[in-house]
Amino acid sequence: MTKAFYISAGFLFTSISICCFDTKAYGWWVEGHSRIAEAASKILPHELPAFFRSAGKDLGHLAGDPDRWKNKDLPHLRSTESPEHFLDLEYLDDSPLPIDRYAMLDFLREKKRKATIVGMLPFAIIESHDRLACAFQDYRATPDDPIVRAKCLIQAGILAHYTGDCSMPLHTTKDYDGKPDGNGGFKQRGIHARLDAFPEKHGITAEELARGLTPNEFNALRDRVMDEIRHGHQFVPQTYELDSSGAFEKPTTESRDFVLARCRRGVRFTAELWISAWRKSASLPKPY
Repeated sequence: MTKAFYISAGFLFTSISICCFDTKAYGWWVEGHSRIAEAASKILPHELPAFFRSAGKDLGHLAGDPDRWKNKDLPHLRSTESPEHFLDLEYLDDSPLPIDRYAMLDFLREKKRKATIVGMLPFAIIESHDRLACAFQDYRATPDDPIVRAKCLIQAGILAHYTGDCSMPLHTTKDYDGKPDGNGGFKQRGIHARLDAFPEKHGITAEELARGLTPNEFNALRDRVMDEIRHGHQFVPQTYELDSSGAFEKPTTESRDFVLARCRRGVRFTAELWISAWRKSASLPKPY
């Protein structure tokens, strides 16, 4: 099965939606993404607009949209959206990230690889960041316009989904839903869903995620994005170790601390990119 099938992340998993949607794997379930985005709103500095800082619940809902776009009954949308949620670092062969999405496609063609297999997560993040900067630019010009405020929240929510995906280690590896067994097969099938479900199933709250966090400063957006993806990748072995002991299904102190730390990393990263987009918006030239 393709990676797009397994990374069919987080539709609204009520008893009704379980019957309607593909349930093989998720990307922090929708509620997990919601809590990461809501927590990020709690750690923003006061330089960001008050309406934005107080919109945690709305941002949380909007952060689920990229997973909702992977509805199996919307195949054209699903086929283009699915690769936006991951990057399998092994396929880069230690090469630097190409400069933009189209250069990445050229690079993959040269390597005889497909974007649907390798993933396009860095570009989903960078492009979403810049769309948010454009929305914030309009807010600076017309801060009382309700549609402009709504646009800022929508773009920020979408960005929050992809930054949240960065903190999930299995979104950085080709072995995203099973550990190679050394004989051409896999073991631990289903690990992706077990880890994705953890924040929602085991009571990790937005308040807990935000506690004591402070966003960091950074300069180069592309470098920051790749640093975050590589940081998550280093936890792939520990992810398999915890799963092999059953600790994602029956939480232990170690597994809960592990997932909490990964989600908190996503919270900080999300807040950092929201802040970066706000600051960038101040110096953008007018497009009209």
